[in-house]
Parts: sequence; structure tokens; C-alpha cells
Amino acid sequence: MEFFRIKKDIPFMRHALVFNVISALTFVAAVFFLFHRGLHLSVEFTGGTVMELKYQQPANLEGIRASLRGIGYDYPEAAGFGTAHDVMLRLPVIRSISGKDASQLVFDTLCKAEKGALTQIDNVNAKGEHVVKQACMTAAGAEAVELRKVEFVGPQVGEELTQNGLNALVMVVVGVMLYLAIRFEWKYAVSAIIANLHDVVIILGFFAFFQWEFSLTVLAGILAVLGYSVNESVVIFDRIRENFRKYRKATVHEVIDNAITSTISRTIITHGSTQMMVLAMLFFGGPTLHYFAMALTIGICFGIYSSVFVAAAIAMWLGVKREDLIKPVKEKDETDGAVV
Repeated sequence: MEFFRIKKDIPFMRHALVFNVISALTFVAAVFFLFHRGLHLSVEFTGGTVMELKYQQPANLEGIRASLRGIGYDYPEAAGFGTAHDVMLRLPVIRSISGKDASQLVFDTLCKAEKGALTQIDNVNAKGEHVVKQACMTAAGAEAVELRKVEFVGPQVGEELTQNGLNALVMVVVGVMLYLAIRFEWKYAVSAIIANLHDVVIILGFFAFFQWEFSLTVLAGILAVLGYSVNESVVIFDRIRENFRKYRKATVHEVIDNAITSTISRTIITHGSTQMMVLAMLFFGGPTLHYFAMALTIGICFGIYSSVFVAAAIAMWLGVKREDLIKPVKEKDETDGAVV
């Protein structure tokens, strides 16, 4: 299906050098911010405490952060999710508070901020068992704050998650290179992987510059962008291979320009549909999906750019030609190897 058909090829490769310079400058800026500012890693990587609370009244996030700063947390993360009454806390490890006592101290502090007191309540769970839980009760007997969930991630677990994340990224890169080298040719494999890493580094550069939280969900988004971006490169490379067969007298520039121009309609339909879904997650998915959708949004936009102006251009600079993809047919010897 095509929304439109462009009759005249757009000369993309005529401006390849300019676009490659822009890509190089953007890449260098992203690397600079990664080393200068670094990533704002979540507690999943650094270790810490994750708590879910439910307030009787709409939660005052600024007041919650102020209370947490008062007990030693310099950069407490408090965000609403679901409703205005639900709050998620992500608290890093601090030396003055042990991991086991952190949730108790935090809950006690937030309970006092709501003018409540901690009491023991005997409840019956779904299995009919009696469970004793701590509750923050006001003088009127209402539960001011409910502690729904507590998770502690130790520093060793955070280091293991970081290493596993890097291993996953390396395995994806190696797998993509092997796939492209087998399906096409090494010049295409090199150009595609440079373009894909270009996308990954730029996404990381955005997160480093704005100090957005980098969590496991963001890492999953980056891995998804790698696969998504290489799919666009494969579509263009497939069309280049077809054009080498179809236009035997055309130059490499003309073949690549025609391949990119003829796939523009497909690119708009595919990426436009995907982007609409990602933007829905970005604006309506809440804090849990916000940075995941942000990584995908940046990755999709730069994935289109890199597939057209980076991957194809680098393949051209590497000297790709018709013989790389279409092996010449060897003429049969009429003497069938006999020598007179």
C-alpha cells in the first residue's frame, strides 16, 4: 500500500556528506554528555528501596520530597501513578540508614507528616489467614497512608543488573552484524551497525543531558530500537539489491537514491503508525511508561534518519557496488576443460 508515489528520485546521496557531518557532530555531543554528566541510574542499578503508598487524600509530592530530605535523602524520587492518591518512592542507598530500616523510617516519617501514628492492625487475607500489618492511623481512626509494597535492591544486585544489561546490548549488536553479513555483505553489516549504534548513543546522550532516569524499562526500549532500526535498514538494502539487478547501467548514487525514494511511502506508514502508539504511551501511560516511551520516540525519529542518511551513505563511502550483492555468472568453457 502506498499513500503516494514519487515519480522523480530524490538525490539523497548528493547531500550525504552534509548529513554525515551533522550525524558526527550529534554523536560527539552525545558522547560528551555521557562522559561529562553521566546517566542518572535508577535504584535498579545503584541499589535502594522502592515503596508504593496510597494516601487517603491526594498526595502532596513536594511535601513528601521535603520530608524525605529531612531524614537524609538528598535526591528522593516521588512520583504519582494510577491516581492522585497513589505514590511510588525510589530511594537510593544511604550510609546512615540500613536497607532493612529504610522503609520503616520512611513510612514513619511520612505518617507523622500526615499527623498520624503507626499502629498494628490484624487483617485477614484472601486465604483466610490472619496477617498483622503496620498502618498509619489518624486521631479520627482513619488510615492516612497505606503501605502497599516494599522492595529492596542491594548494590550487588544492581551491579549484576548493569552487567546483564551490557551483555544483552553486546549480544544484540553481534547478532545484528552476523545477520546482515550473512544476508548481504560485510560493507552493509558495518554501515548498518554504525547507524544503529549511532541511534543508541544519541538516546543515551538525551538521557545524560536532561538527567532523565535510566531504568531497566529504558534499557528494554533501547534494545527494541536496535531491532526496529535495523529493520528499516534491511528494507532499504533489499531495495538496493533489487535495483542493482534492475538498473544495470545506473550509477551507485542513482541506485541508492531510487531505493530510498521508492520506500518513503512504506516508511511513513510504518513509522507513523508506530509513533502514534508510542506517543499514546508517552502522554497517557503515566510515570511508569514515560521514559520507556521517550526512549522509543527518540529512537524511532533517529532510526529513520540513520537508515536513510547514515547507513546508506556509509555503504556508499565503503565502495559498495553491484558485484558485492550480485555475483557475475561464470561463462561455460566450450572446450569443457579440454586442452588441444
